[in-house]
Amino acid sequence: MKKALVRRIGEAERKYVEEVLASDFSNSRNTNILRRFEDAFAKKIGTKYAIAHVNGTTTLHSALFAAGVRAGDEVITTPLTMSSPALSILQADAAPVFADVIEDTLQIDPASIEQRITPHTKAIMPIALYGLSPDMDAIMALAKKHNLIVIEDAAETFLSKYKGRMVGSLGHLSSFSLQATKHITAGEGGVVCTDDPELADRVRKFSVLGYSTVSATVGKITKDDIQNPDFERHVQLGYNYRMPELCAAVALGQLEHAEELVERRMDAASLFIEAMRGCEWLKPQVTPEGYVNSYWALAVRLVHPTLAWKDFRKKFMELGGDGIYAAWKLSYQEPMFRESTRNFSGKENILEAVHKGGLPIYPDGLCPVAERVQKQILSFKTNYWDWRRAEKQAEILRKTIAFYAR
Repeated sequence: MKKALVRRIGEAERKYVEEVLASDFSNSRNTNILRRFEDAFAKKIGTKYAIAHVNGTTTLHSALFAAGVRAGDEVITTPLTMSSPALSILQADAAPVFADVIEDTLQIDPASIEQRITPHTKAIMPIALYGLSPDMDAIMALAKKHNLIVIEDAAETFLSKYKGRMVGSLGHLSSFSLQATKHITAGEGGVVCTDDPELADRVRKFSVLGYSTVSATVGKITKDDIQNPDFERHVQLGYNYRMPELCAAVALGQLEHAEELVERRMDAASLFIEAMRGCEWLKPQVTPEGYVNSYWALAVRLVHPTLAWKDFRKKFMELGGDGIYAAWKLSYQEPMFRESTRNFSGKENILEAVHKGGLPIYPDGLCPVAERVQKQILSFKTNYWDWRRAEKQAEILRKTIAFYAR
């Protein structure tokens, strides 16, 4: 099936960047591009508010603060992801608690979440891994039962759906990433979404130096503010997490053809899945009925009884394959969590206070399903803007499977 070339960066992005540059970054000639992007992003996700950030880790820190997470609290998340969620929880002076995953979907297991809830638990941070939503109905029911806040980490998920609803509009807060590999990008950037005006206000103030006059819908202080000698700027602790105007310009342009960018990834994933059809030892991530997976990447479990992960990747590349990514080491199996020195720059005191000391805090066997599947996952890229290249890679995958099926 012949498909047109998709241009990841188009004319809209260039137009909006030129608009910002033409303003000379002057406040008196403000393009209001950041607000335009936030409004467009909120509309796309289906939330009332979107607050743009410099990246998709600062978004998590802001969301945790807005959720009321403070020193001594616990936040439940999955270890099967890059460690930014766990690091953001530590940054918020809270302790990450890791729940296990479901084998076929690779998503956080609500039953395991419930087992991890303690009197210290303040929030749940599910990760929409590889482009697929977790079981949000079950997670939200747990949150309601235990009076917890849910922060969706949708960094790898854009325009995915869960039972007809947009991922990122399901929790109390959500976090998106616009890093270079993501569905839409500004080179870097992130967005927090919510329907709650109070949470949105907290996110904004925290991300803009705790300024008194910023809010859910106001992202900057005005000249009238700063030209007043009695202006009291800082009403709370805050950080400089604002998205730059140039990034907002690129991101606004990306939104204008976001569906095309996401559809290409989904089509590429379908092409690879078709190439695996009939192979019993390659198991693509299962997308349950009623879910739409936007396939930031295609995750496949290698369950061959004798074939090693590295050998499969090596043969794929020998035949001309682009390469295959591994799943991240589980967060609690990274050296900073495992080593007795607890290289947390003082944050080890947080864990010792919550867990009442003793090593190891995160022992092997903590999340047995996640520990097993992490070693199995083959992650195939889906960002093939040139369809001919995607077709070639799918054919190489067929040849690799055939080599080991002999």
